[in-house]
Amino acid sequence: MNRPQVVAHRGASHDNPEHTLGAYVAALDDGADGLECDVRLTADGHLVCVHDRDLRRTAATKGIVSTMDLAELDQLDFASWKNPWRDLDDEAPDRDDRLHRVLTLRTLLEMVADYDRRVEVAIETKHPTRYGGLVERRLVELLHHFGWDRPGSPARVMSFSWKALQRVEKRAPGVPLVQLVEHAHLWPMLSRVIGPDWLVGPGIDELTEHKKLGPRITSAGHDMHVWTVNTPTELDLCLQLGVKAVITDRPAYLLELLDDRGL
Repeated sequence: MNRPQVVAHRGASHDNPEHTLGAYVAALDDGADGLECDVRLTADGHLVCVHDRDLRRTAATKGIVSTMDLAELDQLDFASWKNPWRDLDDEAPDRDDRLHRVLTLRTLLEMVADYDRRVEVAIETKHPTRYGGLVERRLVELLHHFGWDRPGSPARVMSFSWKALQRVEKRAPGVPLVQLVEHAHLWPMLSRVIGPDWLVGPGIDELTEHKKLGPRITSAGHDMHVWTVNTPTELDLCLQLGVKAVITDRPAYLLELLDDRGL
């Protein structure tokens, strides 16, 4: 039984505001092998690490990411939603606001590139979006800037859209691709259109509910990167299935569980 790669989902997001620099610093401090992020394109062409199309949940505004410039997003607080009572806690440490503003993908990749050990990055492009394939084009351009658009790259690209992944494959055939699977019943169709060397990323709930899904994916010759794995039971299922990477909100906890299992 091999030890899977532990990838921090939106950073160490169980304890920190997701997609903030602080969450990713915490994940690296925890020892995460990789970092996962979602990216969206701003109105002025910057890729930012934000999951939702609007900002009501994480920045308390009705603004839409794709209609706002980076400078506008940079004025927003992306951290207070996680702990709205923080200002009333006299024992809370002082907060460095630089760690809790909107995070550009470039900044995240710069941190990874400068880190003192290899860290991999799983980048999910969100669709549908008003910018269509421009998202993947900008992403490949940024990966090229870092020299990460070729075999051996620490970056991989994920999406629920197989067309989006095909766009990346065309522009950067050396970058690993992960076809995300939200519903088990979609696998027979996806299995016919994805590349033979693509990775597959099913959700842990689907693997749990549909016992045949995992074996069907592996028997088709695809390694699995599974989201979002946060409990001992979920981890054990992934270990039984030979999953290559587990994407988790709790990287420190999963690393501890793996150590306890002698892996």
